[in-house]
Amino acid sequence: MTQDGENAMPDQKDQIELGRVRQLWHLLEPLHAVVYFAPEAFEEADRIGIKSGRWPSYFAWRAAPLGVVGCEQVTSAFYSFSPETVREHIPSVWDAADPETVLAARQRAVDRAYRALLGDRIHSPELAEAAALARRTAEAAVHAGRPLAAANAAQPWPDASHLVLWQAATILREHRGDGHLAALLIAGLDPVESLVSFAAIGAAPEETFGSRGWSKDEWAAARERLVGRGLLGPDGTATDAGRALRAEVERHTDELAAAPWQELGAVDMNRLGDLLGDYWVAVIGSGMLPGTNTLGIGKV
Repeated sequence: MTQDGENAMPDQKDQIELGRVRQLWHLLEPLHAVVYFAPEAFEEADRIGIKSGRWPSYFAWRAAPLGVVGCEQVTSAFYSFSPETVREHIPSVWDAADPETVLAARQRAVDRAYRALLGDRIHSPELAEAAALARRTAEAAVHAGRPLAAANAAQPWPDASHLVLWQAATILREHRGDGHLAALLIAGLDPVESLVSFAAIGAAPEETFGSRGWSKDEWAAARERLVGRGLLGPDGTATDAGRALRAEVERHTDELAAAPWQELGAVDMNRLGDLLGDYWVAVIGSGMLPGTNTLGIGKV
């Protein structure tokens, strides 16, 4: 109650447990990420003329919902990649296949990868239930200021439950990712600083972030800027202030990701978490995904 006796409206972020929001991201992210690592995804990329290798198909799969976009738009939306790295793949990927063709191949890749990973479980009532809960959450997401989430949410829903689960996981991870970029901007961390500061708290070794394409000079300059702000020590490790800022970024990210889960509520969130565990184990147990990652899953 407020002092004048009226019922206080609770802050939305306090209505659900933010730690649970982050935990569900940890469970959903590997289910989304199969499209970047599954051999079936590389085969489908080859089939439509996208050259072999993780990054050509990564940029194609992830950028295709945005349409025929150029380097500047993808660099902005992906944030942590250097413009030079993006330029290696965008817009040349559209010479191999237009976004509509890429999206059809992406769905075939997920279908084949999930069938290989889950077998007969793709027809189970438990997977159908998980897909329905995840879709309900994804459909509750508001996409203003979230270009990648909006672009994926604009895609038609497939019929098969395993594909619904993947699409919902994708919308929710991009919704969270778009919000994470807002949190980084509020923290005053530019793209390369965001990686340097993340490595500095031990989220992943520095070499893990080499895939983002920043040069040694760019990395060193970002480190010096962060040292000047008191966020890193001279040895490149995070100071107390640096750790506090990164904790604030992650907390703010959880807050910005929480709204769709409000629709689901605590009971159904717990139910979804229980259902996802079996599929998470299947993906992780496959050895398909790298042991360390730039997202800090398992570290933050």
